[in-house]
Amino acid sequence: MSAEPSESSSEDATDAMTEAELRARVEELEDSVARLEADADDGQKKLTIIATKGTFDMAYPPLILASTAAAFGWEVVVFHTFWGLDILHEEKSKSLQLSAVGNPNMPMPNALAALPGMDRMATKMMEKRIDDNGTATIEELVEVSLDQGVELQACQMTIDLMDYDEDDFYDEVVTGVGAATALQHMTESDVQLLV
Repeated sequence: MSAEPSESSSEDATDAMTEAELRARVEELEDSVARLEADADDGQKKLTIIATKGTFDMAYPPLILASTAAAFGWEVVVFHTFWGLDILHEEKSKSLQLSAVGNPNMPMPNALAALPGMDRMATKMMEKRIDDNGTATIEELVEVSLDQGVELQACQMTIDLMDYDEDDFYDEVVTGVGAATALQHMTESDVQLLV
C-alpha cells in the first residue's frame, strides 16, 4: 500500500516537472519571438531631416524626400526649426516666398532681384510652373507626408521664440520637441539631412 502513494507522488512530480519545463519552454519561445520582432523593426530604414529654411523653394525638398522615403516604408522624422517652422504653420505655409536675392540660379542679376516686389513675382512664376506641371502644393505635401506616417516635428524653442500658437500648425504636427529629441533620432537614423 505504501507503494501506491509513492507511485502517485512520482507521477505528480513528473507532471509538475513537465509543466515547469513546458512553462520554461514557452517563456523561451516568447523571448525568441520578441527578439525576432525587434530585429525586424531594426531592418526598417530611418531618415531624419532637419528643416531650417522657410522659403517657398526650400519647403519642397524636405517634404518630397520625407514623403518618398515613407512611401518606401522608411521611418521618417522631419524636425522643423527657426524659419523651417513656417512650413508647418497653416497660414504662413500658404504665403511662403521664393527668395530671388542671392540665388545663383535665378535668371536675373541680384541688383534686379533686390527691387521691391521681385520675390513675389519670382514666387508667382514658380507657383505657375508648379500648377502647370501638376506638382503638389506645399499644403498637399504636408498632408501626404502626415498620411504616410511621417512625423513632422515643430521645435518647441522656436515656437516660443517666434511666439507661435501651437494650434496654428497643421493637425498631427508634433509639438513640444527639442533639439535633444532630434539628435537622438538622428543617432538612430540611417540617413540624416540638413535642409
